[in-house]
Amino acid sequence: MNADLDRLLTLEAIRNLRLRYCHHLDANRMDLLAKLFTEDAICQVDRGRWTGRAAITQGLSQAFAAFDTQARGAYPFLHAVSNHWIEILADDRAEGRCYLIDFATQKPAGENPLLLLGLYADEYRRIEGQWLISRTRLDVVWPEAEVGGGDPGNGLVLPR
Repeated sequence: MNADLDRLLTLEAIRNLRLRYCHHLDANRMDLLAKLFTEDAICQVDRGRWTGRAAITQGLSQAFAAFDTQARGAYPFLHAVSNHWIEILADDRAEGRCYLIDFATQKPAGENPLLLLGLYADEYRRIEGQWLISRTRLDVVWPEAEVGGGDPGNGLVLPR
């Protein structure tokens, strides 16, 4: 029974990690966003590839600024994630995928707000009892497909 409970708690902690990523990015809380990554994390998205917390924070801050065309300071986009699939590979390592629907919120009313459809491919590591993102790759499915492939625990393509 304890093993099952531990597994469920681990899965929920990892799901919550990706959800916090979306909320902090969309709200422009980059200081909190940075704490979700390992010190040596790698983040690869459609706008670039960054290694380390400082570089990831700077890169995502620049992406935020590019989309904040009305200078609102928060929510120039909304990252909606679902269908989270997580495979626990060891006590301190897991891989996962989840769907991303990304909306641009500063488009005029009546204009399609859909920015892209994609999947996050993630590696998670537990460090000092806390699950963190250690490698993440955004696979874009639409408008132009660029998918790395693989499944969690079975050849998931992650940045190196």
